[in-house]
Amino acid sequence: MKITAEALRQKIGQFFFPAVFINDTEENIQETERLIKEHNIGGLTFFHSRASAATNYESKKKVVFNDDSYEKIKALIVRYQKAASTPLLISIDAEWGLAMRIEKTPQYPYAITLGALPDNKSSLVYEVGKQIGLDLKAAGIQYNLSPLADINNNPNNPVIGYRSFGENKQKVADFSIEYLKGMSEVGVLGCLKHFPGHGNTNVDSHLGLPVLKETLEELMENELYPFIKGIENNVDSIMIGHLAVPSLNDGKDTSATLSKAVIQDLLRDKLGYDGLVISDALNMHSVSKLYDIKGQLEWEAFNAGNDVLCFAENVPEGIEAIYKNASPDRIFESYERIRKAKEKAGLFSNENFTSGELNFEKTSKLNLEIAENAITKIIDNSNSDSIFEAQKNNKLAKLSLYKNTENPFFKTLNSKLASPEFAFENLENSNIQEIEKNLENFETILIALFPPKAKPLNNFEIDNEVFELLSRLLVTKKCFVYVFGNPYVLPLIPNLKKATGLVEAYQDFEEFQITTAMQILENISSNGSLPVNIEIQ
Repeated sequence: MKITAEALRQKIGQFFFPAVFINDTEENIQETERLIKEHNIGGLTFFHSRASAATNYESKKKVVFNDDSYEKIKALIVRYQKAASTPLLISIDAEWGLAMRIEKTPQYPYAITLGALPDNKSSLVYEVGKQIGLDLKAAGIQYNLSPLADINNNPNNPVIGYRSFGENKQKVADFSIEYLKGMSEVGVLGCLKHFPGHGNTNVDSHLGLPVLKETLEELMENELYPFIKGIENNVDSIMIGHLAVPSLNDGKDTSATLSKAVIQDLLRDKLGYDGLVISDALNMHSVSKLYDIKGQLEWEAFNAGNDVLCFAENVPEGIEAIYKNASPDRIFESYERIRKAKEKAGLFSNENFTSGELNFEKTSKLNLEIAENAITKIIDNSNSDSIFEAQKNNKLAKLSLYKNTENPFFKTLNSKLASPEFAFENLENSNIQEIEKNLENFETILIALFPPKAKPLNNFEIDNEVFELLSRLLVTKKCFVYVFGNPYVLPLIPNLKKATGLVEAYQDFEEFQITTAMQILENISSNGSLPVNIEIQ
């Protein structure tokens, strides 16, 4: 049966998932509607706003928060679906829930926190996947571009870090699969990323091209392990990372997203994967600046073996380039994979694209259970009796770094451990010298550190003065340190080895703060273990 040129172009349109923005102008929204109608695009990938998209690609604009984002995305999805003759597959990055992109929506712990759970608590990761899936469905989203199957074995990784389940390949594989199964249970598609493994890199692929030095044998042994397990468990899709693997490309630094050797030879032929392959965002600088001719990047990515072109910026030109260069067989192959994914997501049998409500109460209960099992005691040179002893003798003070003293951790402790409290919030409003002077008369200091950022850039935005203060206190006082943030902060704290007690609590969520306080008050043991290897000084 001969297919018309127009029908073939309509099929090619299904490969394109341009970026859309919740907080956008009416003009841009209408432009997206035109793309949907004219080019029969297959789906959309939602971001909060242009300022927060993959590479902040227009300028270094500040992200403006909008309390109505959740209602806006729901309304936009209904509007975009109305414009589509083929139902759109709506995707988003929701690694730790819709909160990754949308304010005032449920937030779940980062993958690194889940990685601290004991192996026998993997059912909690399944529950996270399931609840995130239900939240996405409530918004009208059928496809979550998560979880990461990257093994974070490089502490200097600027972009993976806390988004990975850790550095143990077995745990990364097991927890990724649990998360996927949870989403699948409620009919939401998942995605393992970033093939062939973004963990052992120290370049942010949003801005440059990371190069993996490993041989195929080394990759098979480590980086590829979680992907192989995912394939065995019928993962819905795999995202290709913007990473160069010279050993697979005749020594060339070709991005995996543009490499037949990586996608066709390795992923499809060697590893036997026949599911959906999606590119990482094509606006990322590691690939977006390679070609001057519009549409050529989209063709190269498709030709390399990607079925879905995520964040494609040149839709009409890309369709034309694929139409001119691709064989009809290859077009049908990718079209079928996308059609099957849409069928699995229920897009052809369901007119109501949003279902259910957000359940904050359920999220909070789940987060509490995760906190009870993930919080990790690292140094325990004294039991909590010595804290009570110090309090009884008026020798205990509490110090909160980057939050005021009204935090849930201190408030919970104060039911039985009331003591003088001090806070450093920022350099503008807090006086470190004064705080240090006030602490002179106390022997025991209970320190809560709330790192301002989860990403390691600029030392998690912890001021040097704070590191210096910690360094001096650790040498001169009995310090009990509680870190409510990324564990990769720990090696940056000078003299941390000298702490009397050190607990890694991973998140600043209220549930984690209250649980940490209760563990002190009730002298409860911690079940968590560090998911990454950390050397403290």
